[in-house]
Amino acid sequence: MVDLPQYLQDQTEDQIMHRMLDRIPADIDKAEGSFIWDAQAPVAFTLAEAAIWAQEVLRRGFARTTFGQYLDERVWEHGITRRAAIPASGSVQFVGNPGKMLPAGTIVATPADDISGEASIEYETLSPVTLDVNGEGTTQIRALVSGISGNVPAGVIDIMATPVTGIKSVKNLYPLIGGTDVESDTSLLERYYARIRSQGTSGNKAQYVQWALEVPGVGGVKVLPLWNGPKTVKVIITDTDKYPASPSLVEQVQAYIDPVSGMGEGQAPIGAEVTVSTALSKTINVAAKVILAEGYILQSVVDTFRIQLETYRKNVSFVATYVSHAVLGALLLSTAGVLDHSGLTINGSTANVALTDIEVPIIGTIELEKSIQTARI
Repeated sequence: MVDLPQYLQDQTEDQIMHRMLDRIPADIDKAEGSFIWDAQAPVAFTLAEAAIWAQEVLRRGFARTTFGQYLDERVWEHGITRRAAIPASGSVQFVGNPGKMLPAGTIVATPADDISGEASIEYETLSPVTLDVNGEGTTQIRALVSGISGNVPAGVIDIMATPVTGIKSVKNLYPLIGGTDVESDTSLLERYYARIRSQGTSGNKAQYVQWALEVPGVGGVKVLPLWNGPKTVKVIITDTDKYPASPSLVEQVQAYIDPVSGMGEGQAPIGAEVTVSTALSKTINVAAKVILAEGYILQSVVDTFRIQLETYRKNVSFVATYVSHAVLGALLLSTAGVLDHSGLTINGSTANVALTDIEVPIIGTIELEKSIQTARI
């Protein structure tokens, strides 16, 4: 590509105005405030704006610099579409009069938090449920609004948004999981690069990775060829947060890639027997003594360190074969408020923690003990 002259690269209003005035004969008044100057000033401003928009159009035309709907159009050319948000799901238990029947579509919810400003999150039951002789009944529910906001811990759904007589209480005994937001530009761009830089074809490993990542909710993929003999393929997946995938997500990926083993009714070629399963979790417990800077509270340091560990955990999942003791030490030392640390252990040891092909690290306990700084003479 031919390099453009510098004056075409830097189309500022002043530069455009200067070039226009240079083309006016010297015997004509072109000082600021003159007729010629006043007539050309709006033109220079408009041309400068047009140049900015021309540069912006060019920026939106390349995958690396574009965004939003323009990135959607760019990746669509390669058969890639942005993954939609999916709602969280789980179950709730109703307690009430024995024999009471609740229809599908009954709405339950979490309470709103007036202090934090968090709104109530509503869920609907997916099937009818009749309370047993003990006055209890459990049914599956799904968030009305897709996204991670529907992922809530156990025990927080306790409101009957649809009034039903004969029901005393409702509670989710287990966390609700599986809710994901619309795919981010960063994630979509990564999948685009994976498609064009690592060409998947004829059922090679790269293509199995592409197929799995096309299912909304999948964030990490590892492919194990010939894991159980000839023509067998195992696809290990995580969710978008690099945690073990839910059973429903595993089922969706299985149905997409190979719903009937070896029959070629999904994306996998005929004869390939594909097994999709979730990654296993490897809990990472961290302990250390730390010297804190003046004015820092130990709990705030723990919270900040956990955030850094979460970022590291996601980066190494399905990439590294171990959790590095040295890296965790560096992360702790770089945590705001930490002057120094000693006695750092991971799962009670000073060694790296190995990860198998099917394991992803999960941050467990973080036990930081405040150490007294002593001066040496």
